[in-house]
Amino acid sequence: MKAIKCIKYGGSENLVFVEAEKPSPKHNEVLIKIHATSVTASDVLIRRLNEPLITRLILQLIFGFGKPRNPILGMVSSGTVEGKGDGVSSFSIGDEVFAYGSISPTKRHFGSYAEYICLPEDWNIAHKPTGISHNEAAAIPYGGLLASHLLNKTSIGKGDKVLIYGASGSIGTMAIQLAKHAGAHVTSVCSGRNFELVRSLGSDEVIDYTAKNAEDQLGMYKYVIDAVGNSKSSIVKEKSKAAVTPTGKYISIDDGVPLTPKSAFVNLKTLAEKGSIKAVIDRIYPLEKMSEAHDYVENGHKKGNVIITV
Repeated sequence: MKAIKCIKYGGSENLVFVEAEKPSPKHNEVLIKIHATSVTASDVLIRRLNEPLITRLILQLIFGFGKPRNPILGMVSSGTVEGKGDGVSSFSIGDEVFAYGSISPTKRHFGSYAEYICLPEDWNIAHKPTGISHNEAAAIPYGGLLASHLLNKTSIGKGDKVLIYGASGSIGTMAIQLAKHAGAHVTSVCSGRNFELVRSLGSDEVIDYTAKNAEDQLGMYKYVIDAVGNSKSSIVKEKSKAAVTPTGKYISIDDGVPLTPKSAFVNLKTLAEKGSIKAVIDRIYPLEKMSEAHDYVENGHKKGNVIITV
């Protein structure tokens, strides 16, 4: 099968287009023929691995020293069931499915930068939401699950004011929609060029973090949600940490290890089928242009998701 392998940590030139062995499904596993995957900020972090020394050592303990233990990166897939192992009962050959290769902090599987992947049927796999394409389905799991993780730390009630910092990224665009679905009054922080996008997703107010004295536009919020973490900051972000009500809470994506339970994954499928959330796609690249896609994501200004067609 065609695949992209990361031959060593570093620049995107280390992502090499190769022929690899097609996986075979084991007991309880589903073989998915992938039609679309995505390039996430987490993929870039693992490929680049230029974090501070202690963090880098911890990551290499998890993912492998010198190069990824599993050289085929990627955790998001949308495609068709082509095979299944003994014991699989939830899926049939030909079913259209989408998946995320992590069910818990200790159960994760890379490999979606390829034509095929095998995953246990009881992990985060579900029938593809009806009415959307494979590209759109591949744009839901990463941002949707991480945004769900953030929102699960809240108890948003109707009319609660919520500020989302980094609102135009893959996590932020989903956080807007999930917060609105919960009844929040949402203020989105992003660059001015993305105002139209975040408003289209339901944002009630917008703040351009690049504008002069932008921090003066901050109000007081029940929840301030940081969807970008420590990788990015600004005066607005620093000031927003104090822009919470006495009973409010500041929540960062970097606080603890994100949880990705199947219940959250199934909820995303349900919301997508109802039209309560929609995929946001910035650019689409073919598999052989993976290095270009990584460079674009690494640049840090993507809107929503970058999708790879396989």
